[in-house]
Amino acid sequence: MAVLTLNGFSKGEDGGGPSQCDGKFHSDYEPVVALSTGWYSGRSRCKKHVTMSANGRSAKAMVVDECDSTMGCDEDHDYQPPCPNNIVDASEAVWKYHLV
Repeated sequence: MAVLTLNGFSKGEDGGGPSQCDGKFHSDYEPVVALSTGWYSGRSRCKKHVTMSANGRSAKAMVVDECDSTMGCDEDHDYQPPCPNNIVDASEAVWKYHLV
């Protein structure tokens, strides 16, 4: 089972550097996600949409980044530890406008 977490994809937010799929930052108003390393599958899911369900509602978001399950605790990863293998790191838009 996946664990949905909140992440900032804008410059200066907790997501760290630019998104790996397109080298850009993304607004909190865009429904985007970062997948843990295994699900990210070496960029094969970049720019593809995933559907999440919670609380009886569903949300569709575009994959733009990897939530690295093998590296962390450095500047590129905002000094956060590596992601567990079951993480879908979602933007505020996914939470605010679709799932709650």
